[in-house]
Amino acid sequence: MITLSVRGLPRSTTEESLTALFSEYGVVRSLKLVKDLFSGDCKGFAVIDMEGHEARAAIAALDGSEFNGSMIRVGPDRPRRGRGGRRR
Repeated sequence: MITLSVRGLPRSTTEESLTALFSEYGVVRSLKLVKDLFSGDCKGFAVIDMEGHEARAAIAALDGSEFNGSMIRVGPDRPRRGRGGRRR
């Protein structure tokens, strides 16, 4: 399982349209579209879980492509570095 980070999505993006786009490359195991709390519009990014070979195919095909008038960036999700941790 690979978690994909999708950035540059237009505000009009819906979970259904994004699922349809990525389903061309395999089964979308989970999808989290980040939305504005008040307006409900897409904030421009999403996180998607897919199987390894399907995720790599989606990255190869969709990274830098156009989706509903916006260029999207698709790549493996990188864990954020926390602010905590060991001090020296």
